[in-house]
Formats: sequence, C-alpha cells, structure tokens
Amino acid sequence: ELLSRLRGKLQTLWEERELVLWEAQECAQRGRELEATVRGLCKPNEFERYMMFIGDLEKVVSLLLCLSSRLARVQNAMRRIDGNTDAEEKRSLSERHKLLSRQREDAKDLKENLDRRERVVSGILAKYLTEQQLQDYQRFVQVKTSLLIEQKDLEEQIKFFEEQLENLETSIP
Repeated sequence: ELLSRLRGKLQTLWEERELVLWEAQECAQRGRELEATVRGLCKPNEFERYMMFIGDLEKVVSLLLCLSSRLARVQNAMRRIDGNTDAEEKRSLSERHKLLSRQREDAKDLKENLDRRERVVSGILAKYLTEQQLQDYQRFVQVKTSLLIEQKDLEEQIKFFEEQLENLETSIP
C-alpha cells in the first residue's frame, strides 16, 4: 500500500512538473515578446541593461535556490548526528555548513544588487512603455521568478520521493 501511495504521489508530482514546464514555456514566449518590444523602443545601451538584468535574474534566483537546498540537506544531516557519528564526518558537515552559509549570504547580496538593478530597469522602461506594458513587464518578472522557485521545489520533492520509493523497494524482499 505504501509503495502504491508513493508511486501515486510521484505521478502527481510529475504531472505538476509538466504543467510548470508548460507555464515556463508560456512565460518564455511572453519574455521574447517583451524583449522585442523593449528592443524596438529603448536605446541600445538601455536594451542591453534590460537583457543583462533578465539573464541575471534567472542565474541569481537559481543560485539562491540551489544553495538553500544544499544548506538544508547539510542541516538535516547535522541533525542526524549522534554519539556514533565519527569526528571526521562531524567536522566535514560543519565545514560544509559554514561554506554554504557564506555562499548563501553572498548570493543574498547578489539578489539585493539585482533588486536595485530591477528598479533602475523599471525606471528606464517607464519612459518608453505604456502603463499596461509596464505591468506586463512586472508580471513577467514576478512569474519568471515564481516558476523558477516552483520548478526547483518540484524537482526536490520528486528526488525525495524517488529516493523513498527506491529505498522501500530495496528493503522489501
């Protein structure tokens, strides 16, 4: 029964992932349309700023998500430390935790810088775009970010349930 439930949960997650991937493709299409509009209205250097921001948005959000995920796994491993855990493993986990914490703080600084750049880009676009187009741009940035987060979350859940299913299948004779 547990195997059946895990398989059902995985099926649901795979379907959700397909939906999110479809939404991401739709968002990418809106992004291409917005890019064409911005290219046609802005000065080349302003368009370049816009493109750099959009490219960095995905990179910085993905970096933050990845580091947060890795840090959470290390923290979970640290919570499982007991009297039987050898000193080398404890030290290794502690060092990885410190490193990942520093890297995540650096990534948060990058995100703050990116937020400032977003305000600059919005100011530039406000000179050229209609109110509706500006709202479409803001919605695009918001949706792009939320889809990245949702994709990462689904991938983590799928990985977790696949591991659980595999462990359960190998433990049953």
